[in-house]
Amino acid sequence: MEIQAEQLKNQGDKLADQAKAAMAQGNEPLAREALTRREVIANQLKDLDTQHATIVEQQDKLEQTGQRLQAEVEAFRTKKETIKATYTAAEASAHISEAVSGISTSMGDAGAAMQRAQDKVAEMQARSGALDELLASGQLTDLTSTSDDIQAQLDKAGGSANIDAQIASLKAQIAAPAASELPSGDTN
Repeated sequence: MEIQAEQLKNQGDKLADQAKAAMAQGNEPLAREALTRREVIANQLKDLDTQHATIVEQQDKLEQTGQRLQAEVEAFRTKKETIKATYTAAEASAHISEAVSGISTSMGDAGAAMQRAQDKVAEMQARSGALDELLASGQLTDLTSTSDDIQAQLDKAGGSANIDAQIASLKAQIAAPAASELPSGDTN
């Protein structure tokens, strides 16, 4: 994007020089066309700056999300190992109790607790995936967006006024050197 922005800036500078040369030759329509193209390039540069800022912001958000998810994965691993160790200890204790008392009991309760923990993890992963898909598809509204059709029309009208002002400035620049080249004191 930065390379493209630099190329557009160079094109804009070239068009400004071409507009000045056209006015020097007295070709106002050609100067107007060059300045119109320059204005389009200026708008493209604004769009590139906006896109660049958005990409940087999204990159920061993704990095933060990645760090948060990494921490959650580590926490999940730790919790999983803790649950696994607790389950193994409970299972061993139950087997000892069964052997001592001769009563055979089901480990269904411990298995159900482990299953509930796994279900909660799967549910959180599904929610995260669904939110990512909604953001990627554009179905969630980005409340930070600044796009506005009325402002776009106002900017376009402002661009035309800007071109008219530049034409007037070029006319004044060309008229000033031409007036200074007239011979002084020579009235025939």
